[in-house]
Amino acid sequence: MRTILSRWRYRACDPVCESDKVSTERAADQVAERLTALDELLRQRDGLLTVMDRVVALQGTARLIRVSAGADSGFVADLEAPDQAVVRWMSGTRTNQLQNLVVPVGQGIGGRVLALGTAVRVDDYISSASITHHFDAQVRNEGIGGMLAVPIIGADGRTIALAYAAMRTAGSFGDTAVGKMQEIADQASTALRIADVAEAGKVDAIAAERLRVQSALHDSVGALLFMIGVQVRDLHQSVQDNPTLVDRLRRLESDVSAASAALRESLLVMADTTPERALPVEIAEYTRSFEARTGVPARFVQLATVAPLDAERTALLVAVVREGLLNVEKHADPQSVIVSLGAADDGGIHVVVADDSTAEVESSPSSGLGVRSLAERAIRLGGDVSLVRDEDGGCTLRCWLPR
Repeated sequence: MRTILSRWRYRACDPVCESDKVSTERAADQVAERLTALDELLRQRDGLLTVMDRVVALQGTARLIRVSAGADSGFVADLEAPDQAVVRWMSGTRTNQLQNLVVPVGQGIGGRVLALGTAVRVDDYISSASITHHFDAQVRNEGIGGMLAVPIIGADGRTIALAYAAMRTAGSFGDTAVGKMQEIADQASTALRIADVAEAGKVDAIAAERLRVQSALHDSVGALLFMIGVQVRDLHQSVQDNPTLVDRLRRLESDVSAASAALRESLLVMADTTPERALPVEIAEYTRSFEARTGVPARFVQLATVAPLDAERTALLVAVVREGLLNVEKHADPQSVIVSLGAADDGGIHVVVADDSTAEVESSPSSGLGVRSLAERAIRLGGDVSLVRDEDGGCTLRCWLPR
């Protein structure tokens, strides 16, 4: 940039090119103006970077009050409720008497600002008749005389924090000081909005990464455990005459089931939800995974809004869906599968896995170890499980549980 300007200056000294001289000076002025604008943008960027954090923004506000408003000390209170502020950030104070001071609406100078939504000032805090004196002890120990407080207003027009300026001696804050404090409050409001946007961006990024990892685990580890379970159950059916191997396969099946449950709980934690609230979500995920794995069209239908269930009932209904889809994958050749969840007419809740295959299946729940185990669990909860062959083709696995 300096080389360019030097060339312009050299040409400007040529006595035979007066018009060039004017053009060069104009161009140099434009370059200088742009450099100044760039410097200003960089300064504003640096300023924004310093207020991206809410704590930094409010601590900086406390310092700015002391420097710019001509005060001996400045402090800021953040709202923890619409009718209550807490002093958190201070600059120029002598004691910690004001640290974490809770200021309810209507009490003291800050509480009066909360009530009125406008600036309040007193010449001598201790003797003022315009405010309550709930905090005289703290103010006296800090050695405060005159004080001014203004609201920091958020984008929605509501007070989100309080800014205080204080003097060591009795005296009045003039209109100029009030105007300056309101400017500082406006700057603080902008800083807090930027900090909130930055924080929201961080939360969104974390949530997106959590969702990505959750999906990857479900589709990789979850699918692998599912396939291991399928293979173990197939082996189980073919080695019934070998008690030792049957016992080992049972233990392996139990380990796979435990690993699947641990993975499911981990995915629920990552999803920031609880087993009681996750029933429709988890059933939908199993249905989607079945379709992706087998290529058979599968659809989850929630027939009615189901109130959250306890963890034991939730786990059983999920297990029924998992077993039903596993049976379809192992023994049937359907064109489609429907999984439904809804409230029963008698006040209970039911889940159904239905396919349109032509494979033969026994109607008794005891026809398979998995279904029999589910039936026993359902009986303990006062419900039942049934696996039947439909008259128009296909099989239906149904579980009903009372509320």
